[in-house]
Amino acid sequence: MQKTWSSQVNKNFNEAALNYNESASIQKSAALELAKICSHHAIKHGLWVDLGSGTGLLAKSLENLNPNQYVMRLDNSKKMIDQHPEKSVKELWDLNDGLPKWSEKPNLLASSFVLHWLDNPQKQLKEWFNSLSLHGCIALAVPVKGSFPEWYEAAEKANLTCTALDLPSHDSLIRVVPKQSILYNKIEIINQTAKKATSLLKPMIKVGAQSSKKEKLSISDWRHLLSFWPISNQDEEVSLSWSIQFLLIRR
Repeated sequence: MQKTWSSQVNKNFNEAALNYNESASIQKSAALELAKICSHHAIKHGLWVDLGSGTGLLAKSLENLNPNQYVMRLDNSKKMIDQHPEKSVKELWDLNDGLPKWSEKPNLLASSFVLHWLDNPQKQLKEWFNSLSLHGCIALAVPVKGSFPEWYEAAEKANLTCTALDLPSHDSLIRVVPKQSILYNKIEIINQTAKKATSLLKPMIKVGAQSSKKEKLSISDWRHLLSFWPISNQDEEVSLSWSIQFLLIRR
């Protein structure tokens, strides 16, 4: 099951690669915010890696704020990796297999919107932490449990399964690292609004984030579910709320 699942995730991201940036508004803002959080803390130069770099949103943001530091891009999608500039350092790698063996220990492992796609996010995070150099950092942006309350509400009222991906809880992530290592830990609620719920869900498909371990709904089930989506404001708009955890951890 696991291999089939990760193959499905990889296939969807590969297919979305060329048009990813057009629809990745929430991923863009999270990458930029995470890079800014890093810039407020002293992180040693050396090996910096963007884990699950996708099209390079986070790597670019980090390099723009640190002009003398390159960021290695690591991703399991060849089509995503192929879009990075020729001169960038990149490696095709499946993070479910752990981390590659580098000749030096990383001073920064940064990752945005990736950890929740891995088979065991907590185990992976612990391994990332243990692989850091002394005083090395992990910078993370991860959607966590508590995201998509409107979707869950609509599914419950429609008596259907909510097919959103099961996300790790905020507590389960911080539990695997020493308390004193956490430099920054904040959950931000990002609220997207539109006239129709389909306008909020379509970007997920366009960026390749539609994989679910739950059984797919039929078109008529989707119509039924969408008819129960709660109205969120006086303009008769609907919302989709994300809970995103921003974490900076120093070893």
